[in-house]
Amino acid sequence: MKNQLDEPGGTTRVGGRGGLTAAEVAERVAAGQVNDVPARSSRSVGEIVRSNLFTRINAIIGVLFVIVMIVGPVQDGLFGGVILANTLIGIIQEVRAKRTLDQLAIVGESRPRVWRDGQRVELSASDIVIDDTIDLGQGDKIVVDGTVTSGDNLEVDESLLTGEADPVVKQPGDPVMSGSFVVAGSGTFTATRVGREAYASQLAEEAKRFSLVNSELRNGIDRILKFVTYAIIPAGVALIITQFVVNDDNFSEAIRRMVGGLVPMVPEGLVLLTSLAFAVGVVRLGKKQCLVQELPAIEGLARVDTVCLDKTGTLTEASMDIDEVLQLLPDVPAEAVLGALGAADERPNASLQAIIESYPAPEDWRRTATAPFSSARRWSGASFVEPSGAESAWLLGAPDTMLPAGHSVLTAADSYGARGLRVLLLARCSRPLDVLMEDPAAVPDAVTPAALVVIKQRVRQEAPATLRYFADQGVTAKVISGDNAVSVGAVASSLSLPGAERPVDARFLPEDPRELADAVEENSIFGRVGPQQKRDMVGALQSRGHTVAMTGDGVNDVLALKDADIGVGMGSGSPATRAVAQIVLLNNNFSALPSVVAEGRRVIGNIERVANLFLTKTVYSVLMALVVVIAQVPYPFLPRHITLVGSLTIGIPAFFIALAPNKERARPDFVGRVLRFAIPAGTLAATATSVAYLIARSVYDDNLDAETSAATLALFLTALWALAIIARPYTWWRVLLVLTMAVSFAVVLVVPWLQEFFQLKLVGVAAPWAAVACAAVAGLVLEVVWARMRRRLDAK
Repeated sequence: MKNQLDEPGGTTRVGGRGGLTAAEVAERVAAGQVNDVPARSSRSVGEIVRSNLFTRINAIIGVLFVIVMIVGPVQDGLFGGVILANTLIGIIQEVRAKRTLDQLAIVGESRPRVWRDGQRVELSASDIVIDDTIDLGQGDKIVVDGTVTSGDNLEVDESLLTGEADPVVKQPGDPVMSGSFVVAGSGTFTATRVGREAYASQLAEEAKRFSLVNSELRNGIDRILKFVTYAIIPAGVALIITQFVVNDDNFSEAIRRMVGGLVPMVPEGLVLLTSLAFAVGVVRLGKKQCLVQELPAIEGLARVDTVCLDKTGTLTEASMDIDEVLQLLPDVPAEAVLGALGAADERPNASLQAIIESYPAPEDWRRTATAPFSSARRWSGASFVEPSGAESAWLLGAPDTMLPAGHSVLTAADSYGARGLRVLLLARCSRPLDVLMEDPAAVPDAVTPAALVVIKQRVRQEAPATLRYFADQGVTAKVISGDNAVSVGAVASSLSLPGAERPVDARFLPEDPRELADAVEENSIFGRVGPQQKRDMVGALQSRGHTVAMTGDGVNDVLALKDADIGVGMGSGSPATRAVAQIVLLNNNFSALPSVVAEGRRVIGNIERVANLFLTKTVYSVLMALVVVIAQVPYPFLPRHITLVGSLTIGIPAFFIALAPNKERARPDFVGRVLRFAIPAGTLAATATSVAYLIARSVYDDNLDAETSAATLALFLTALWALAIIARPYTWWRVLLVLTMAVSFAVVLVVPWLQEFFQLKLVGVAAPWAAVACAAVAGLVLEVVWARMRRRLDAK
């Protein structure tokens, strides 16, 4: 016999139409009436090239390079080649990251269901045209503006656009805006505004992805660059004047010495290596099917100290199995009713999908009304005309929201929940569904329990190891779920989560923000949490100074994901969830989160090390310029010397250090920690070099090349000592890196053609050994200073 659960109409159900024809679509595409605003997950290639090439630092270095090329030999312009090479590396790595990011974004993008030529097809959002008819169901993100053409208890959440948390019921003729999402019911709408005319597109114009706006690391580097700018302007002006006065008989030499003093003041590779480290992180995470939609998320998750986990789909697998059905009313055909309810829902959630797989739709049950599932109500329902002609209405949902407190059935439900099982109540309903949807509080008086549906949830295999990782890293895990608190506590107990023995029913949490913050701070396991409550709990944790990450996969998680410092969505989750999350786990693998934390820590820790080196160079360059100005002597270095020392003690090592493994925990006050090393290290390097230079000037009789060689030796050894400190704790490759740099400099000093190329030759014994002694004293003092500072930092 024919199954009559579905209402008649077939594919022409929308106003007697089956959507646009291919010809009509072609006309609109030709007219430019297409949703041509792609969901950009990264910058264009042109933007990448411009941002890496046309920078303030490159402009400064470029001008100095042109000046040197006019007056000096090519070896004094080596710094220009280094900048070009670094920029090319940055462009190549970022383009590589862009391709990875774009490929992953395509996999994780929302694909609306659109009616075309009488068929419902899945399309990319960018393929939608004006007048397209688009299907809507629970969890769907609305990708263009339009007008509702049909609705079955359709409720839309517009909070991401308007800030209003309450869902809005949509009737035919009502407008819907892009950027909102469906929380209950189903329907269709006709696209009226697409592309840049759509509301969400207009709001998003200034919010491009691939930005580092909220990055503490990038903000810290910007502050450092401002400090550098303020320092080098007066020092640079004074140096320029001094070199023209001191070398008044040799204009070309004055130019070269002046450029030699200005070039090292600019931390040219710091911004580049920061972008490079992030880009490499994107590629590495992309290989693990982890889509980083906003780059600061790599850094942000490494700084998180509290992670809020949704149980279903995160700690447990999204798919479920029916364990048993406990009949409460003997005369009720529970299996047939469950099959009918499953077939009546076009967008079944995980629980209903398990029912559908176990109980096929019965024949000759005609649906007359439906009440879609809502996270706020926590039940769904439908009314039918049964084969006998009798009319009946049924609800399926959470027992503790459908029955009054103390009901005997709740005791049985809790006994299952204590074993970590999910329990749904099938109840006969005595009132119209639309009345109960308007007044959910009337449900307990309107239902008669018919059966308990017990569902098994499978704990993800990777969950225990992932939770142990967070615990070892000092990250507090809190489970925030819409399920029964006892059931959530049982799952948490199986994972050995602290506080699992004290699950909290969120319906009884205080509304006062301070009291709520106390409750959330003191407890770890929460059940029966509503969508707005999840958002409030995230805010409560943030109010206590916590950096919060939120994971989730359903529409009830969207608001909390948006407000959390880092939102982590599942690839199988709703389109709305994926849209607001900064990180999407495309393979739904919870175990990928430690990889994101590790990448963030690698980036933060390594960039801090690199910043120490670059800022040390800036400090000693500024101080050396001041010494030269006060002493009224020629600047001790030519550009080639600075290029050599900078490449061997900063540039080359920094490249390897920035991309190396690093598991150090992220700590606040990035700028403060960098300056605590760079200022004493740069001061000691400048002091050692200045003393060695002045000693050499007293030893040699107007031999500037010999004086420069002695000063270069002192600077290199002191800078190498600073590199050796930054490279700790030592591994084989770090030791090899430091030794390779030392050997490379020694080769320059002993190979004749390199001596001539770099204009470096140690003369005599007194000045070179004095330079070594100055560097050794500076290095020992730096060891003492840094040891004391390190103890203070570790004590905080």
